[in-house]
Amino acid sequence: MQKLSVCELFAGVGGFRLGLEKTQGFKVIWSNQWEPSTKTQHASMVYEAKFGPENHSNKDIETVNTEEIPDFDVLVGGFPCQDYSVAATLKNAKGIIGKKGVLWWSIYRILEEKKVKPQFLILENVDRLLKSPVKQRGRDFAIMLSGLNNLGYAVEWRIINAAEYGMPQRRRRVFFVGIHNTSPLYKKIKTPEKWLRQNGILAKGFPVKEDYNRPEQFKLKKNLVAITEQFNLDSKLSPFLNSGICLEHTVTTANLKPDFNGPHSILREVLQEDSKVDKAFYLPEEQLQKWSYLKGSKKETRTTKAGFTYNYAEGSMVFPDDLDKASRTIITGEGGASPSRFKHVIQTKKGLRRLTPVELERLNMFPDNHTQLTGITDTKRAFFMGNALVVGIVEKIGLSLINHLKNS
Repeated sequence: MQKLSVCELFAGVGGFRLGLEKTQGFKVIWSNQWEPSTKTQHASMVYEAKFGPENHSNKDIETVNTEEIPDFDVLVGGFPCQDYSVAATLKNAKGIIGKKGVLWWSIYRILEEKKVKPQFLILENVDRLLKSPVKQRGRDFAIMLSGLNNLGYAVEWRIINAAEYGMPQRRRRVFFVGIHNTSPLYKKIKTPEKWLRQNGILAKGFPVKEDYNRPEQFKLKKNLVAITEQFNLDSKLSPFLNSGICLEHTVTTANLKPDFNGPHSILREVLQEDSKVDKAFYLPEEQLQKWSYLKGSKKETRTTKAGFTYNYAEGSMVFPDDLDKASRTIITGEGGASPSRFKHVIQTKKGLRRLTPVELERLNMFPDNHTQLTGITDTKRAFFMGNALVVGIVEKIGLSLINHLKNS
């Protein structure tokens, strides 16, 4: 079977590319990475160093014309999630425009303008996408689903915690897979519930337990402006559960539970030998009290700069981190020596220390030193991993898609 051509948007340091190309069934033919908040484009530099500069764009995707992007089979990306993915009607013109700076609309625009629609989409985001914004729970996701349905895509989604399928990090993200109505796979989605639980691309890659809770169903409006203005105004809960499929504006959604019987990776297995760890990663004796305070439980009175007094409370964190479980989620602030509540700290024979860039890469299932490059600090490398996805999840989704196509 010929490899599927891929357009990788919001590429970061290439997690989607690593996962898909590892399957041998995909080839990235065009990529884009742009960090709006920094002059030096560090992630794009790493991407080019690892994969080469050919057909890689380091421009704001909102300024890239669709004509500049070659036709492709699969669009992938972990797009930034901003609230208010609102839709509005263009003045004096037909069509929909999204709020400027909300990068979902760049994906929508490229899909809408492509004369030859890509057959498949694989997208990733934080799981709160399913319940944002606060005053209209689920509205943003409803706009995305309905918009993709309008463009001819059926969309299935699942919130996946990587650790529940044996991977070394407890990282929850929502993945959604789009299938265009020109693909033979589209016609196979005859029973949405069965596709969701047994036959779908996510169901095959990430099996779920058999249960007999009936899924919930509801219709979405086709008009994105109407969704923006009216969706779920009267409810405090999102109607979108942890799994679902949206086919021709009908949503079928259920809370599904993972069914995984394989080996589970743990934090201990990703650690480097003590002899390879620089002394800068060890906690200085004089900082231990500060680390303990930040990690510990608190009930205290605090005062703002304006003189307002309030009660503050928070629970304790595991300190040091448990080596015999999958790690906690890596965050973008993982790097740097300053004490922090959220950074990982482990106990070794030589003392307490933070995690190294290589260990953080391993927790996301990247190759060792993937982000190592002259001019890229350890703090920046940790930031990359806080933004990255778990490569093993993408690989499983890719393999499932390839197997579906072989069987069709």
